[in-house]
Amino acid sequence: MTLRSVAGIHPALRDDIGDLTTRRPVPGPGLAHVDPFLFLNHHGPQTYPPGNNGLPFGPHPHRGFETVTFILAGNLAHHDTGGHQSVIEAGGVQWMTAGSGLIHAEVSPPSFKEQGGPLEILQLWVNLPARLKMTRPAYTGVQADQVPAVALADGRGSLALVSGEFEGVAGPIRSLTGVFMSIVCLASGARAHLPAPRGRSVFLYVVDGTAAVAGVTVERWHLVTVADDGDGIAVEATGDVVLLFGHADPIGEPVVAHGPFVMNTPEEIGQAIRDYQAGLFDGTGPLIGVGG
Repeated sequence: MTLRSVAGIHPALRDDIGDLTTRRPVPGPGLAHVDPFLFLNHHGPQTYPPGNNGLPFGPHPHRGFETVTFILAGNLAHHDTGGHQSVIEAGGVQWMTAGSGLIHAEVSPPSFKEQGGPLEILQLWVNLPARLKMTRPAYTGVQADQVPAVALADGRGSLALVSGEFEGVAGPIRSLTGVFMSIVCLASGARAHLPAPRGRSVFLYVVDGTAAVAGVTVERWHLVTVADDGDGIAVEATGDVVLLFGHADPIGEPVVAHGPFVMNTPEEIGQAIRDYQAGLFDGTGPLIGVGG
């Protein structure tokens, strides 16, 4: 394994949403995206009191990309116009393909509003290529016990595999575009070499703790970009550390984003707005190019 070098370190800037603590490393100053990874919101960590209003993400539309939501603490209720609904508990993940158009809500279940408790959630937006932007919407929710944990660093760490393959183990979610996605936990002092195949864009964000990535110290709430000069990444935990780690083939197409829509041209954004206003985001869009 040839190890990649660090290209840049980018802080997650504070951008609270009401009383929800929120940090965002991408997009940010000097980093529009890590193609195909478009956007990351890190909500929490925080503790909600009893009798709270819960998460503020009521019904809203999406088109042209996928949302991947990691519930690190607390829980999350999802429902959408495709008829999908679930309550995902801590350690679980929900992966939604907005595709041609979907309206969904991500809110706290009644029990959380009543009782309160700790909450920490990551939401990552993953772009789709033009050939898949109008694919039929889909949703998969998995609980913690459905996400395999592969041992790292002689048992001093683990990789919770959401999608892709690692050491002969397959994640529970099949990505349309071959995205590898995981949560990596390492105990203080543990060292691991993570796979990062040449030509793939790497997404590595320090959720908690401190790590040396390719020998460079990275504090929590920072995203690391790496050069395409190897096929692996060396990580050493300088304290107990939690990382969001993934890689994917870059798409290399124009990105035109307008609020909850991500397309290739301004004209397509205009069409998305018209289709949403016409009530067409009902989760029954065409199945185009899946598996292509």
